[in-house]
Amino acid sequence: MEEYAYILDYLPQGLAGERGFRREPLAYGLGETEFKILELVPAPDIAIQIGEKVYIGKEADLRDKVRHVKRRIGFEDLTSAAQSELPYIIIEAIEDQAEKFIAFYNNAGAITTRYHALELIPGLGKKTMLAIIAERKKGNFKDFKDLEERVDSIHSPDKLIAKRIEVELSDSSQKYHIFCAR
Repeated sequence: MEEYAYILDYLPQGLAGERGFRREPLAYGLGETEFKILELVPAPDIAIQIGEKVYIGKEADLRDKVRHVKRRIGFEDLTSAAQSELPYIIIEAIEDQAEKFIAFYNNAGAITTRYHALELIPGLGKKTMLAIIAERKKGNFKDFKDLEERVDSIHSPDKLIAKRIEVELSDSSQKYHIFCAR
């Protein structure tokens, strides 16, 4: 269950395709922990900024910006503005939870006998995967900078994870989901 979401797009007049009285303000959000794409109904007379982190959890009295979550949607249902904002919001979410993603690099294991979870990250091949595994045997990585310094062939590990999250969100044919809820 998502507690917070990052706003991808805010439509104060609602969707253009809806008619008259049924139009209500709408926002698209990206869940903080499971990266679910959500359609949100904002509270009345509230301005929401793109990139803002808002509470969407069960405690109704804590929800000051969002009245309720309307539904979960797919990547293809997002507006083009929300789709273009997505990579920046994913990076922001990764920076806010850096220890979770460093733990992935420290603890990722084999998925099958021939395939490792690190190989799912775009830009990481077998050699880089083996270099990461060899380095983490010497000690866990403290942060992204430590990972970059200890493994020469990896640059911007946070952006590599962001690419993987973006692939999991945009490509419904992905077999393995390591960061996003199905």
